[in-house]
Amino acid sequence: MNRTIFKVFTVCAVSFFLTACAAHRAQMKVDFGSVSPGTQVARKGTPLSLIGTPIAVGQKMSLKHLVDAASMSGVNEDGLRGKVLLLSIVPSIDTKVCEAQTHYLGEEGDKLPKNIVRMTISRDTPFAQMRFAEEAKLTDIQYLSDYKAGDFGKSTGLLIDGPMLLARSVILVDQQGVIQYIQVVPEITHLPDMEKAFAKAIDLAKRPTG
Repeated sequence: MNRTIFKVFTVCAVSFFLTACAAHRAQMKVDFGSVSPGTQVARKGTPLSLIGTPIAVGQKMSLKHLVDAASMSGVNEDGLRGKVLLLSIVPSIDTKVCEAQTHYLGEEGDKLPKNIVRMTISRDTPFAQMRFAEEAKLTDIQYLSDYKAGDFGKSTGLLIDGPMLLARSVILVDQQGVIQYIQVVPEITHLPDMEKAFAKAIDLAKRPTG
């Protein structure tokens, strides 16, 4: 196969893949509502309690309990000052809904302003997160892991009692490190309202940092 044919084949393959992902996402139900951290969500109608200390809009956001999958070290929160943080929280990246949510964050998120930092957070190990990132070609997202003891989940009220996974949710943090938006998806088999989160993130990014 010569280079020209190979390039055409690669472009077609990527286009087909992205179209297939978009079509797959379109078949999944999106939840537009939210429940409060520390209350309960459901999995196919079965209620599941959320444990830990609930966070709320207006509070400072801490990422100190998380491990950066790329560096295998703690999160450099100082390096995030002045940035808007878009936290996409999933139970496990190796499930269809979580994969679709992360693809949306990666593919559609490329259109967001550069001062918005996109993060995927789960209890998957850092190794599993990096494997997913490379296989899915989504390496421009920062992957943070709560794999050790679920302390991030406990400190936010987003840890699901029983399976001890994180509740599907989206959190927006402004340039001052203050939480400005939370959606905790009521039914964890549904997608969050990523379009609304993106719109709010763009609005936050336009605000002065001083």
